[in-house]
Amino acid sequence: METRSLLIACCLLCITATAQPVQNNMKLWYDRPAQLWVEALPLGNGRLGAMVFGNPNNEEIQLNEETVWGGSPDNNTNPLAAAALPEIRQLIFEGKNFEAQELCGKTVSSQGANGMPYQTVGSLHIDFHGQEKWTNYYRELDIQNAVATSSYTANGVTYKREVITSFTEQLVIVRLTASQKGKISFDTKFTTPYQTANKSVYKKMLRLDAKTSDHEGIEGKVQFTALAKIVNEGGQQNTTDSTVYVKNANSVTIFIAIGTNFNNYKDISGNALARAEQYMKAAGKKNFTQSLAGHSAVYRNFFDRVMLDLGENEQTKKTTDRRVAEFRAHFDPQLAALYFQFGRYLLICSSQPGGQAANLQGIWNYQLRAPWDGKYTININTEMNYWPAEVTSLPETHEPFLQLIKDVAETGKQTATMYGCRGWALHHNTDIWRSTGAVDGPRYGIWPTSNAWFCQHLWDRYLYSGDRAYLQSVYPIMKGACEFFQDFLVKEPKHGWLVVAPSNSPENIPSHIKKNNAAIQVGCTMDNQLVFDLMNNTARAAEILGLDAGQAGEWKAIAAQLPPMQVGKYSQLQEWMEDYDNPNDHHRHVSHLWGLFPGYQISLFNTPLLFDAAKNSLIYRSDASTGWSMGWKVCLWARLLDGNHAYKLITDQMNPVTEERGQNGGTYPNLFDAHPPFQIDGNFGCTAGIAEMLMQSHTGAVHLLPALPDVWASGTVKGLRCRGGFEIIEMIWENNALKKAVIKSTLGGNLRLRTKDALNLNAEALQPGEGNNNNPFFAVQAVRTPLIAPEAILNTNPQINTPVYDVMTEAGKTYTFTGTAPIR
Repeated sequence: METRSLLIACCLLCITATAQPVQNNMKLWYDRPAQLWVEALPLGNGRLGAMVFGNPNNEEIQLNEETVWGGSPDNNTNPLAAAALPEIRQLIFEGKNFEAQELCGKTVSSQGANGMPYQTVGSLHIDFHGQEKWTNYYRELDIQNAVATSSYTANGVTYKREVITSFTEQLVIVRLTASQKGKISFDTKFTTPYQTANKSVYKKMLRLDAKTSDHEGIEGKVQFTALAKIVNEGGQQNTTDSTVYVKNANSVTIFIAIGTNFNNYKDISGNALARAEQYMKAAGKKNFTQSLAGHSAVYRNFFDRVMLDLGENEQTKKTTDRRVAEFRAHFDPQLAALYFQFGRYLLICSSQPGGQAANLQGIWNYQLRAPWDGKYTININTEMNYWPAEVTSLPETHEPFLQLIKDVAETGKQTATMYGCRGWALHHNTDIWRSTGAVDGPRYGIWPTSNAWFCQHLWDRYLYSGDRAYLQSVYPIMKGACEFFQDFLVKEPKHGWLVVAPSNSPENIPSHIKKNNAAIQVGCTMDNQLVFDLMNNTARAAEILGLDAGQAGEWKAIAAQLPPMQVGKYSQLQEWMEDYDNPNDHHRHVSHLWGLFPGYQISLFNTPLLFDAAKNSLIYRSDASTGWSMGWKVCLWARLLDGNHAYKLITDQMNPVTEERGQNGGTYPNLFDAHPPFQIDGNFGCTAGIAEMLMQSHTGAVHLLPALPDVWASGTVKGLRCRGGFEIIEMIWENNALKKAVIKSTLGGNLRLRTKDALNLNAEALQPGEGNNNNPFFAVQAVRTPLIAPEAILNTNPQINTPVYDVMTEAGKTYTFTGTAPIR
């Protein structure tokens, strides 16, 4: 607890973004209790998660702790891979993809465990007496202060419940009050799905002890203890073996502490009870008002850095679930802003320095086996969780993922060795134990390129911060990933290109071989983009740091030998090395568009032909998809500078859903993203997409309002961060035109602005800039000339009406720009 508190304090000292004014409409609210888990309201402090149902008669607080995972440390690599690689590659080159996949299943795929599941702790149930008939019900989640509240009237008494997952005290705290004295009576107990759990009363506290599940032959070794301390003011308290009874209290505060034996991914020698008791020492040292104030102060130091105002109308007077249901038919700009901020809320609550990265469920899960085990699915989903971190001014929340990368750079040496290579690698999944083998069979698991994607996060963080010491610390990780591909890449016989083999285009199969389920390919476009990005970025890092000049040259040479991007016969960006794309393929993954987003190899300004081809691919893929895929498509359409289409995807995302199965995505009543089932990445993807609609900084300039939809004609945003160390202190637009932009430079250097509106600085018109931006943080990534099929029809002369303006800035100074009439 002391370590985590110290980290939080250090983070607060490092804050540079300006706190924004209070937005008092940042609430989800309802006029009925939650009946389903996807209606309950999420709270979290990074380590602890709670889902609050708000039922007047039978309250449930469903509990999670970030280190409660099944299994234990395990090596799931396959020692047969290196010897089998030549035969696997030869089979692919001969067109025998199915045979290659079968051999991969025996020699590359894990023959043991496929990764361990994220698990629930259980629930605290509070069963009230004499409140069966209630009226005036109200329930809310205030994401401005991170507190869930419910209230109602029963028998002439108004009851109120407030719940927080305290950032300062590392406790779940439940406060129960009533408008009359002596009116609170209930019994409370823990429940849990673990069959061998032990429930007891310990030192007048409820106690729950359990050990996580064995899974796929791996013993569950995480032990956890949950304690609940009930403090009543007035009335009486009695206990049985596993239940606490409270009668006729004036008010009650319940403190819940959870401890585990998990120290790190290779050490589970801690003492769960001792940790829970240590957390519980904070209980009652402050009254609830003080606890809430301290908790909210820490939380708001993150949340208040960004403000978004898109306007509001009568829809704000309706319950949140009704607003979601009506979003398509009734314009509701404030709900879009609330959804944007809800994504930031979830990231703050599920990913804090010193803790674990947000998993597929963030931190919220009520099952012994979360969907897809709740693991880190790293062929898109985990990375997607962190797309909002830098741009929406939450860099500290990025740190658990960066630590995960550092961890798998160590465990991933096992996978590199498995292939007979240097460096480190892993496949499409990992877990809290940092497993790196190829899991889930060869159809999905043979994808050894996530290390390159991870390194994009390492590099991009440097572009935002300009921190050379940080770059120095992560450079060995980037270098190790390069060394893996130096050894792993192989020349394919048709063109002599260096390719990743074997691999797949996650999680798709070319239509002509779908019948035999053969996903294994070589030279997939996403792989080429990722390795190209890795090699060039690591070479740049070496140059900045004055290291490894010879190797940097080798990395650039390798990048030049990768397959270029290709445009196929349907004028589409090819997904595979061969022109296998089918315009009727509506698969949820659009992996070949990685170079458009989150990468920055494809843009209107630098690669217009690829830009047009990527757009065609996205049109063919269609809008309908799972929830997380729609979040990705918001980002892609924003990068395609089509704000109206991006907004259409936001509208699709707001499709109301309550089912926990299927492929038709949308939004649950509590604003969780629906795959379905719940996957948190869709929330984060949509938040990142809205930020991309308002500002982009990846094409050699800071682009203001690049994809503003017509319906957001006027608005204000504050606090977005740009690459190069620039911060949008305030940006105001009216009638779809930029009115004012106040930008702070933290690093100095040239600020190149791109906008359709002419700009003034200090009442003087700016002159358009020319040539390349000399700010090194905005160096444009040159890509190989694409190969274009003869049948392709592309826009070879796109109209670009967004000039750029250059302003030399000084570190620490703020610059105010005003817009004039739009340039047509």
